[in-house]
Parts: sequence; C-alpha cells; structure tokens
Amino acid sequence: MEIDSVAAGSCSKENQLIYKEWFEFADSDGDGRITGNDAIKFFSMSNLPRPELKQVWAIADAKRQGYLGFKDFIVAMQLVSLAQTGHEISHDVLHSDIDFKNMNPPVMEGLGVLMAKKKHSSSKSSDLNVNGCPSADASLTAHWFSSKSSKKISLSSVTSIVDGLKRLYIQKLKPLEVAYRFNDFVSPLLTNSDFDAKPMVMLLGQYSTGKTTFIKHLLKASYPGAHIGPEPTTDRFVVVMSGPDERSIPGNTVAVQADMPFSGLTTFGTAFLSKFECSQMPHPLLEHVTFVDTPGVLSGEKQRTQRAYEFTGVTSWFASKCDLILLLFDPHKLDVSDEFKRVISSLRGHDDKIRVVLNKADQVDTQQLMRVYGALMWSLGKVLNTPEVARVYIGSFSDKPINEAATGPIGRELFEKEQDDLLADLKDIPKKACDRRINEFVKRARAAKIHACIISHLKKEMPAIMGKAKAQQKLIDNLEDVFGKVQREHHLPKGDFPNVEQFREVLSGYNIDKFEKLKPKMLQTVDDMLGYDIPELLKSFRNPYD
Repeated sequence: MEIDSVAAGSCSKENQLIYKEWFEFADSDGDGRITGNDAIKFFSMSNLPRPELKQVWAIADAKRQGYLGFKDFIVAMQLVSLAQTGHEISHDVLHSDIDFKNMNPPVMEGLGVLMAKKKHSSSKSSDLNVNGCPSADASLTAHWFSSKSSKKISLSSVTSIVDGLKRLYIQKLKPLEVAYRFNDFVSPLLTNSDFDAKPMVMLLGQYSTGKTTFIKHLLKASYPGAHIGPEPTTDRFVVVMSGPDERSIPGNTVAVQADMPFSGLTTFGTAFLSKFECSQMPHPLLEHVTFVDTPGVLSGEKQRTQRAYEFTGVTSWFASKCDLILLLFDPHKLDVSDEFKRVISSLRGHDDKIRVVLNKADQVDTQQLMRVYGALMWSLGKVLNTPEVARVYIGSFSDKPINEAATGPIGRELFEKEQDDLLADLKDIPKKACDRRINEFVKRARAAKIHACIISHLKKEMPAIMGKAKAQQKLIDNLEDVFGKVQREHHLPKGDFPNVEQFREVLSGYNIDKFEKLKPKMLQTVDDMLGYDIPELLKSFRNPYD
C-alpha cells in the first residue's frame, strides 16, 4: 500500500535545486515551514487569481497542518505551473497522467530580482535532510516541555496548529493536570513527542486471526521480529515504525527515548516493558503511519493464565494514542472471550476509531460466509453497546491469492471492493491526523476539567479535624453518588465521567485530605482555551486565501 501514490511532488534534480532556493527564500524565519503569510507574499508573484491560489494551498496542505513543508511546496509550485498553462486545478489533477517529474517551474514575476538582493545572505545548505530537502526542525519546540520559562512562549514561535496545541497545553492545560494529579488517575502528562508522533494504527484480535500478516500485506515485506503461525506466535506488543535501518529495540530502551511517544508506558512496569519492542525499518508507508501489533487475545482455558501485566490497561493506553483500531476476526474464531470483551470495553470513548475486519473470509464458501457474517454481528452486538451497526470489512488480507474455489467470482469481486474501502480508510489517516490531534486534545481537556471537579469535591467533603479516615472510606464507597453530585453542581455531561470502579481503585491509594481545593480560575482558563483559544488557533492556520 502506498500513501503517496501520486506523481506530484517528484521532480528532476535540476528543478529540485530551483525549488530549494525558492523555498529558502519564501521561508522567512528559516524553520523549514512556509506559513500562510509566507505563502501569500511568495505566491502573489505567480499573478494567479485568488480562487486558484486558494485551491493550490488546499491541495498542497492536504494534512491541514497550517504550513507547507518542502515536498508540499513542490506540489504547490507544480500546481501553480499547471494553472499558468490553463489547467483546471483540482484533486483529480494529482491522479492524472501529467508528467510532473519533467514539468517546468512556474513563472514567478520579479522573483529573480528579489533573490539576487538576498544572495549575500549565508547559505542554509546545512539544513538539508537525507533527501537533500530543507526539513522542519521538530526539536525547535522540544525545549518548551523542559524549560523553566515555558510559560513565556511567544506567539511568534508558533508556526503550525500542532505548535499552537503544544503552547496551549503547557500554558493552560498542564497546570490543571498537575494540580489535580490527572496523570496519576487518567493519563500521563504529554510530552513533545506525543504531539509530533506519526498517526498510529493498532490491530487487536485473538491469536491467528492474521494481525501480523495484515501488516506484512500492507508493507509488502516482513519486519524485524515478525512471527507468523497457527499458534499464539506474537507474544508481545510490537510497534512497527520508520527508521534508518532494520532493527528491533527492547521496550525499556524505547520507553526512555525522548523522541518516541512511549514514555507513558513506564507506568505498566518492567513486566510489560519486557513484552514490548519497537521494530524499525526504512519503508515509504511507515513514513506516514506507525502500526501496533498486539499479542493474540486469550480464549478458552488460556484465559485463566493471568498475564504478568495489565493487558486491558495497555490496550486502553494505546487506544488513546491511535488514530485507527482494527478488530480482526476470522470465520473460525467468532466467539468473543471474556478477555476480548474486557479489551473491547477498555476502548470506551474511542468508538469512532474502531473498524471490524472479518479476515480469511476465503476459507468458507458464499453460503457459509453469510452465516459467519450474521454470527459475527450477533456477537459484536452483545459487546459493543451502541445502537449503530459496526462497519465490518470482509476479505482475505494476505499475500496469497484469493481461494476462488471456495468463494467463486462473486466472492472475489466482493473482497476486492472491501479491500479497496479499507485501504481508502487507511490512506485517509495521515490527512486526518491533525484534525484527530485537535479532537484528542479537546477530549483530554474536558476529561481534565471533570477530573479536577471530582477531586476538589472530594476534598471539600472531608472533615476539617476528626474522623478523616472514616469520611474517606465513605466517599470511596459512595463514589457513584459523588459523581452524580459533581455532575449536577457543574452541569457536566454524564457520559464524560470516568469509569467508577477504575477511579475507586486508584483513589483508594491516596489521602483525599492532601488533594487541592477547587480553583475556579484554573477551570475558567481551560474553558477559555476551549471556547476561544482553540477556535482562534484554527482560524490563524486555515487556508490563507479564505
């Protein structure tokens, strides 16, 4: 599978050098990003009408990040060149048979004179990445998370939507999370790598449902540490991501690397980290998406053998970080075991990310497939407590040819259409990554606000001097009533409250009397962030020609 299956963005070495000079000229602050203001000044030299330039930006900034990297800039310049020669600019142009590689650069009126004036400035050739392209330095914002002066981040240093979210998190949301111990109860504090991480896809299912084979099918290659067999072969969580060479990195090492978004997994202890590893390999698909392969969910007698770590807790942690969650079944493993039921329950709040895949569907004939599909929907209906019907993709996702002897020509056509639909869903992930990040940030902010209200209410209910232990136990026992009171007092939606049992379990290890009292100013700051700052951020980095 290829994310960048279009020819746009590729060009000859001669043109790449020209575009590199143009990019460096247009990039006013030298951070490897062309922002909206930079683009308005530079693109105006093309003398194209505003509606066409608006379309050029919309196509080039496909991920809606609010800026253009070097490759995006090349795409934009190629679209400008097409527009100047009379082509209609639309997304269909990218998939046409136009020879983008040998296309001449566009005519930019007065650019040569302006560049000649700037020629005396120092060359920035040292800022090239391995492909010879200027690259945005992701580490520019890393010091925000460690610097003591992080509360004084200037607005001018924010050059993308993700940068804006980092700034809002550090200045407005993180103080609330720290004050009310959100990281101990719900989710660890965010780091720079959590914001900069590539989109992730997690695969869940019982053993031998084809999770590892599915990843190999998409990559069209094996990856370090991949094991396939009818028995439970994958006994660990494996993150498959892009890297300079093929290698496996142990879990304890991965968890302490600042440039990887897995530091939060240290809360699950060494027992889990010994069953976690990262497989790196150079691959075009992995430059856009990271895959998370998981151990087969246990069924039958195997469920009685407890794992050495909290399996559902780990899947819940990954679910909050992932952009898509694939639940894999095969025609001979439709039963939802107790552990699988707990795993699916741990995905609560991430229903929009879940896709169901009925894999190895060519192992049964058409009549049996209809019965299998009905049985699967019945099983899922008992576990997924939603009125909507889950989207189920049917197919055989492996490198082996489809078994037409069982499925017939109709089955083959069905599988191909279903596979195309699923691949289209996967290809959309990088484009929606920025939107997903905003969505998760808003969701986290609301959860942190509710958590602060609960913690401060518990603190308020504690007596001043006598009977503290008894009062604490009473509050823990009647936590459902506490949640109800908090909901009514602050007019909060009931569905956004955390799981009572999990909250009670964590709460029992703390002294409620040591919690913080309600700080209305902090809550108001988060409300203002949700109501004004985030909409203003999105407005600042929308299409500059809107």
